[in-house]
Amino acid sequence: MQYSSRLSRFDSAVFFELNGVKQELREQGKEIIDLGIGSPDLPPPPHVIKALTEAAANPQEYGYPISEGSPFFREAVATWYANRFGVNLDPVSECLALMGSQDGLSHLALALVDPGEYVLVPDPGYPIYEVSIHLANGIPYPMPLREENGFLPDFSIIPTEVALKAKMMILNYPNNPVTSVADRAFYEKAIAFAKRYNILIVSDIAYSELAFDGYRPMSILEIEGAKEVSVEFHSLSKSFNMAGCRIGFAVGNSAALRALAIVKSNIDYGIFTAIQKAGTAALLGDQSHTSKMSKIYQSRRDALLDSLARIGWHIPKPKATMFVWAKVPVPLSSREFARELLRKTAVAVVPGIGFGRMGEGYVRIALVQPEEKLKEVAERIEASKIL
Repeated sequence: MQYSSRLSRFDSAVFFELNGVKQELREQGKEIIDLGIGSPDLPPPPHVIKALTEAAANPQEYGYPISEGSPFFREAVATWYANRFGVNLDPVSECLALMGSQDGLSHLALALVDPGEYVLVPDPGYPIYEVSIHLANGIPYPMPLREENGFLPDFSIIPTEVALKAKMMILNYPNNPVTSVADRAFYEKAIAFAKRYNILIVSDIAYSELAFDGYRPMSILEIEGAKEVSVEFHSLSKSFNMAGCRIGFAVGNSAALRALAIVKSNIDYGIFTAIQKAGTAALLGDQSHTSKMSKIYQSRRDALLDSLARIGWHIPKPKATMFVWAKVPVPLSSREFARELLRKTAVAVVPGIGFGRMGEGYVRIALVQPEEKLKEVAERIEASKIL
C-alpha cells in the first residue's frame, strides 16, 4: 500500500525506537519506570466519578449529542472561566466543546489555513501543532524557544514577509515540554503583534491548573482586546485527571470557533452526554481538587529533582506543568541519552529532539509516578554510572 506523502512529515521514529527498547526490557523481566508519556496517574475527584456513573446508568443519555456541546456544558465552561480568570464568555458563540484539546488543535488549521499559508509554531513544541498544519497543507514556521529568553518566542526576529503570510500563531503557557510560563507583558506583546499582522493567536493552556510555589497562571483572554485575535484551548485531562474521558473546550474569538465547529460537525457527533455531565461536575464543583493535585505534583517535583541534584544532575524547578525539562548531563544527543538511560536503568524519558530541532540537548521527564519511584530513579542512575 502506498501511503499519502503527507505521512512522511510526521516524524515519530524516535518514539517507535524507545517503545521497542521498552518491549525488549519487559521481555527480560525488568521493571520500567516510565516517565515518558504525560498521562495522569491520579484519579478524578469523587464527585466527577459519581456524576459520570449516574449519567452513564441513564438509558436516555445514549443518543447522538450536540456536536458543539450541550448547552449545560458550555454554560459550565463560561462560569468556570468567569470564576477562574474573570473572563466573560457567551456560552453559545464563544464556547465550544471538544474531545480533548488535541481534537480542536488538530482540526483548527483545516478550518482556517489554506495551502501555502504560514502558521507560527513554538520550537520545541507539542507535536500536534506542526502535524495539524501539515494536514492542512500549510507551512509551519518555527519560533525558537531559547533558555536565555525564558523559553518565550522573540517576535522581532520573525521576518515581515512570513508574518504577512501567517494565518495563526500557537502559544502554550504553561508550556509542554519546556515547562516555562508567560506573564501579562508577554501576552500584551503577542496581541499587539497579532493585530499588526492580522494573525489569530491560538493559546493552549492545558496546564493552567498545575502550578507550584503559589504561582497562578493567567489566560490571554484576561487582556482587553484579546478576543479580537485569540482563541484558547483547555482540557479536563490534566486539570481533573480525566484524560481517558476525552473532553475539553475552546473559547474566545467567535468567528474562529464557528469555523472549527463547521469542520467538527462534518467529522464527529460530539461528546457522550454522560461525559459532558462529568465535565460539568468538574467545572462547577469543588475546585479544591486542583490545589491538592498541584501539591502532589510539587512534592514529586521536589523529590525527583532534589534526589537528582544529590548525584550531580542539577535541573531548575519548574513553576508549572507535570513535566521537568532537563539538560542532557553527558556528551550525548538527547536521543542517545534517552536510549542509554532506558537500557542501563529501565527509566524512560522523552528526548527533546522529539519536540523539534530546538529541543536537542534536553529531555522531558513526566512526574507521573509516586515519590518513592521518583527517588528510585536517582538511585538507578547513580548505580548505572551513566552520569
